Amino acid sequence: MSDLLARIAEIEARAKELEERLADPAVAASPKEYAQVAKEFSAVRPLVDAGERYRRTRKELADAQAMSSESDEELRALARAEVDRLEEEREKLEAEIHQLLIPADPNDEKDVILEIRAGAGGDEAALFAADLFRMYQRYAEAHDWTLEPLSSSETGTGGFKEVIASIRGGRVWSRLKYERGVHRVQRVPTTESQGRIHTSTVTVAVLPEAAEVEVEIDPKDLRIDVFRSSGPGGQSVNTTDSAVRITHLPSGLVVQCQDEKSQHKNKSRAMKILRARLLQAMEDRAAEERATERRAQVGTGERSERIRTYNFPQSRVTDHRAGVTLHRLDEIMEGDLEELFDAVRDRLTDAATREARG
Repeated sequence: MSDLLARIAEIEARAKELEERLADPAVAASPKEYAQVAKEFSAVRPLVDAGERYRRTRKELADAQAMSSESDEELRALARAEVDRLEEEREKLEAEIHQLLIPADPNDEKDVILEIRAGAGGDEAALFAADLFRMYQRYAEAHDWTLEPLSSSETGTGGFKEVIASIRGGRVWSRLKYERGVHRVQRVPTTESQGRIHTSTVTVAVLPEAAEVEVEIDPKDLRIDVFRSSGPGGQSVNTTDSAVRITHLPSGLVVQCQDEKSQHKNKSRAMKILRARLLQAMEDRAAEERATERRAQVGTGERSERIRTYNFPQSRVTDHRAGVTLHRLDEIMEGDLEELFDAVRDRLTDAATREARG
């Protein structure tokens, strides 16, 4: 565990440096710098505390191991019991420290842009896209989050080809970030007279909402087109050119909003979606660069696109990443997602912990 002790020593040295900076009048005179230093100090403090407990436990364990060699049988028995307890405590602390060493996700406190699109399965996929959107609405309501639809493309059957919304609240990204991927549904469509089960897919994208200062967009890089809004089947639903399509020329990203009757509101919503997509593209490129060497060693390593299956005939939901199956589909579709979310988070956190340990 010398490597772990070395990491703890590094963190302690950094904490001491941050504490000294907090006491520096020059730093205190700059509210922005002081807030940044205080935030970092607050983030490393749990590691420092865990490190102190870890060192103390190791010392107590060494003392107990020495006592286990005493000639007195009663003392040896007491020492062995203490060794067992302290070894268990040491293992728990090691696991806690390894988890604390995993870099925090800088986006965890951010709001998100949620994008749901019908995949394979035609009308049934569009209907399930609407079901998933309602599921996330219920989850947002339960957490006092604000969900605001930004753009949608409806079908004549009550489904969505695409629906985009912003969700604002406490630590939205930290809870919804693992929902990205392909969601598969197995059920009997209402139009199926033979009672046959169909399989359809819906894609879910969750993007951290980007502030203007995070993603600078040069107006010269944008092509903005306005046109009349259209509903299912292409019929016009607006007599003015209020719909907006924005094309980001350098990246080729295209965003379209037409739900509002105001051209200004549609443009504002489209820019919000564009900023989120550009931020995600930047982060994806950085992640891809970091993963290149590792992927070269272990193959593609990509998990299956299908992250979850919703089987209606068996009232069963299976998350393929967490390896968990729950037989209470009705409650889940009503937004009771905590058990699924916790299982996925714990599974992926465990994987990150193992990687941090090397």
